[in-house]
Amino acid sequence: MATAGATLRIQLLGPVRAWRNGTEVALGPPKQRAVLALLASRAGDVVGVENVADAVWGSVLPRTASNGVHTYVAGLRRALEPGRGRRAAGAVLSSQSGGYCLRTDPADVDATCFVQHLGEARRSRGKVPAETTLRWYEKALSLWQGEALHSVPGPFAVLERDRLRDLRLTAVEEWAAAMLAVGRHAELVTELTGAVAEEPLREKLRWLLIAALYRGGRQAHALRVYEETRELLRRDLGIEPGADLRHLYQQILSGRPEPGADTGPLLLTSRRATPQGTPRPAQLPPLARGFLGRTAELAWLENLVTGESGGGTTPVAVVDGPAGVGKSAFVLRLAHRLAGHFPDGQLYVDLRGTGPEGRTVSAADALEQLLGGLGVDGTRIPPDPAARAALYRSLLHGRKMLVVLDDAYSPGQLRPLIPQGPSCVLATSRQRLSGLAARDGAHLVTIGPLADEESARLLTDLSGGRLHGQGPATAGLVARCGGLPLALRIVAERLAANPGVPLNALIEPYAAGRGRLDWLTVKGDAAASMRGAFDASYQALPADAARMFRHLGLYDGPVTEEIAATLAGTDRATARRLLSVLSAHHLLEEGPGHRYRFHTLMGIYAAECAEHEPPARRQEALDRLSWLPPPEPSRPGPAGTSTTRAEPGTVTLGESRPEGPGTRTCRMPGQRRTLSGRPGR
Repeated sequence: MATAGATLRIQLLGPVRAWRNGTEVALGPPKQRAVLALLASRAGDVVGVENVADAVWGSVLPRTASNGVHTYVAGLRRALEPGRGRRAAGAVLSSQSGGYCLRTDPADVDATCFVQHLGEARRSRGKVPAETTLRWYEKALSLWQGEALHSVPGPFAVLERDRLRDLRLTAVEEWAAAMLAVGRHAELVTELTGAVAEEPLREKLRWLLIAALYRGGRQAHALRVYEETRELLRRDLGIEPGADLRHLYQQILSGRPEPGADTGPLLLTSRRATPQGTPRPAQLPPLARGFLGRTAELAWLENLVTGESGGGTTPVAVVDGPAGVGKSAFVLRLAHRLAGHFPDGQLYVDLRGTGPEGRTVSAADALEQLLGGLGVDGTRIPPDPAARAALYRSLLHGRKMLVVLDDAYSPGQLRPLIPQGPSCVLATSRQRLSGLAARDGAHLVTIGPLADEESARLLTDLSGGRLHGQGPATAGLVARCGGLPLALRIVAERLAANPGVPLNALIEPYAAGRGRLDWLTVKGDAAASMRGAFDASYQALPADAARMFRHLGLYDGPVTEEIAATLAGTDRATARRLLSVLSAHHLLEEGPGHRYRFHTLMGIYAAECAEHEPPARRQEALDRLSWLPPPEPSRPGPAGTSTTRAEPGTVTLGESRPEGPGTRTCRMPGQRRTLSGRPGR
C-alpha cells in the first residue's frame, strides 16, 4: 500500500516501536501506542472509532473516549507523517467510514510476518528437506524481541499479547518436534527449558523437553522432569499427566525408545491425534424441520471458518439478531455442515443468556459442562474458574473441536470458553458483542427477518397443506409475522393442528394489533412464545434503557434522538446512548439518518411495556411531545412497506395504513392488559 513514499516498519513482538525510512520515530504515551498496535494488527482495514475506544479502555469508557481517540490519532500522524500539513488528509493513517485505517503493507508489521513465516514452515513440512523447514521456523521465531506489545495498556493489548504468546509457544513446539526428527536433541534443551518455565502447565512442551533429555543421553534428568510435571499437575489442576506423557514415561522406564530413535508423537502435523480412550463428543442438537434461506450467510461463514481453522488462531463467529429470528437454528445448520472439518468432535452448551434471572450459565459452570464432555471426571474438575479454563485449553490444544455456545449474554461469559489452536467457536447472542470483535478478533454476523418469499414458503411447507393456493391469506400472515421464523412456525403449527376449523377463523386473530401476541404462543411451552422471547430481551436491559423502551412504546413512527429525549424527559446525548443500547440489543432498528423504528411485533410488545409506566408519567411524556413541531414527511420505503406503524388493532389482515405527511401518532393512556405478571424495570 502507498505510504506517501515513506517506508514504515512496525514492531509488535516486543516493545511497540516504529521506523520511518529506517529512522525510529517517537510514538508518544502508552495509550497512543495502544492505538497504533490495534491499527497495525489490522493494517489496511478500517477500524471504527468505537472499536478503537473499546480496545484501549474496555468497558470502563470515559466520557472523553472519542476525543481521546482523535487526540491519539493526531499524535500518531505527527509522528508517522511529519511533513503533512495540518489540514491535509493522512496518507499513512487515514480517516474513512467512521474509523481509521493504517495504510501500510502488512508485511512491514513483524507480527504479520511471524504468522506468514510460520505458515510457510507448516506448508513446507514433508515437501522439502527438513533443514529448509527448520529455517522457516527459525526465521519466524527470530522476529521476537521480548513480550509482545510490552507495557501497552488496554483490553486489546492484553488479549493480543496472550494470543501471540500462545502462537509463539506453538511455533516453538513445532520447531522442537522438527529438531527431534533430525536428531538435534542437545540444542533443544536450553530453549525448551525456558519455554517450560514460561508455560509450566503446557504438557506438549514438557513432552518435548523430556524426549530431548532422554535422546540426548540424560535419562535420569528426563525422569526427574516427568516427576516434577506429575506433581505440578496434581497440585495445581488435580489431574494426572496426559496419555502422551504417560506413554513416553513408560517407554523410558522400559528402555524404549533408544536414544535417537524416532518414536513417539513428534507433533509434526497440524494437530495431534486424539489419544486412545479420549471421548469424541457429538453434542450438537438436532436440526429443525423446514429451515429456509440464509444461503449467502451460511456459505460465507463456512468459507471463513474452514479458511482460518488451520492458521494458528481459533476462528470465533458470533451470530446476533432479534428474538425469534432463528439464530440458534442458523448456527446449528452451520455446525452440522462444518462437523466434517472438526473430526475430534462437537461440544455444545446453552448459556441461557436471556433465561430467567439467576439461571444464566456462568463461564465457570459452562467450563464444568465442557470438561465433562471431554471426559474429565467431576471429582477431578478444579473448583477455581481459572484452573478450569487452563485445563479446558490444555485438553483442546492441538485438537480440531467444534464448540457451539448458544445464547451468550456478554463477551466476559464467552472469553474463558475460547480455546487456542485449530478448534472453532460458534456462538449466538441477542446483542451485538462488539467488545469480542475489538479485543478478540471475533467475526460478528447479524441476521434479520426472512424475506417475504421465504416466509411464505416456510408457512406453506409447515402448515399441513392449509395455505396451498391461498395467496392473499398467506401474504397477510407473512406481513403480520414480520419475517420472524419463530412467529411463522407458531402460526403454521396452529393451522396444521386444526384441519377442521375454517381458515378465515384461524387467521382472523392475527389481524388484531395488541392481541396478536396472545396468539403467537404455544400453550405449555415457554420456548414457543413471541411474548416470552421479547420478555427475555427486555428483562436483560439496563434499567435506564428499559425505561426508554417503555417510553418509545407510547409512540408510532420513526423515532429521532429529539423525539426519544422528549418522550423520556432527558437530554439528547443520553437519548442517543440509550437508543444505541436498544439497537445493540436488537430491540430497535436503526435506519438511515439515525432514525429508529420497531419491528412490527416488537412495536406491539413495546406498547404493552408502556403500560408499566404510571398513567401520570405517560401523560406527561405525551404532553412534552405535543410541543415538538410536526416531523418532516418520511421518504417512501421499499415497495409494499409503510414508513410508520399503524395503531394496533385498526388494520385488517394483509393491509397497511401509512400515516400522512407531517402526522405524528401516539398511543394514548387507557385500559390495557398487564405484561404476563412481570414487574416493570
